[in-house]
Amino acid sequence: MTIADLLKTRISTRAFLARPVSEETVRALLDVARWAPSGGNLQPWRVHVVMGPARDRLVAMVRQAIAENPLADESELRVYPPKLGEPWRTRRYEVGEAMYEKLGIPREDKMARLAHLARNYEFFGAPVGLFFSLHRQFDKCQWAHLGMFMQSLALAAAEAGLATCMQEAWAMRARTVSGFLGLGEEEQLYCGMALGYADKAAAVNQLRSTRVSVDAFTSFITD
Repeated sequence: MTIADLLKTRISTRAFLARPVSEETVRALLDVARWAPSGGNLQPWRVHVVMGPARDRLVAMVRQAIAENPLADESELRVYPPKLGEPWRTRRYEVGEAMYEKLGIPREDKMARLAHLARNYEFFGAPVGLFFSLHRQFDKCQWAHLGMFMQSLALAAAEAGLATCMQEAWAMRARTVSGFLGLGEEEQLYCGMALGYADKAAAVNQLRSTRVSVDAFTSFITD
């Protein structure tokens, strides 16, 4: 597949098969992604891979934490601004409603929607979870470099026939995850990523979000 094909077909996969992914495969994907752009060649990203029994222990730990306090918010980073303006608020609303429509969950069924949200903390069934962090000395530029690394990893996975889901939802359990991973005080967790083989029969994986036109976000200055 071409880069254009990969960019247009990669989705946030929210249902995975139980089919295992080897450590060798994960290492190979990271070996490709490490060539992502990095200002000053800092390569600031840190990646923490959980798989096998460790993955299951983390899922069980977070499940217990949710049961004890389902509304806990351990995040340092806000996934969205508290007062999201337009047109961004509408875009977020529309893709969310499209997803729940695929799942057959009506808007008034709050419990079913929360249950689906909680699937984030099971990596949507994916056998591999990755977490990304940065040293606290870094600023916005290095956060951008981390984003480029994550995109590179997602595209490398897609080329290899694997699926991913960028999971900012893990920010809400940042303290629990950081403790599990043994992150020091100087390390800040950003988010997780589910990695595995997509369940192509799952209705939620039929969702394709829209994108605005080039003219909607681009200015060409020629004179």
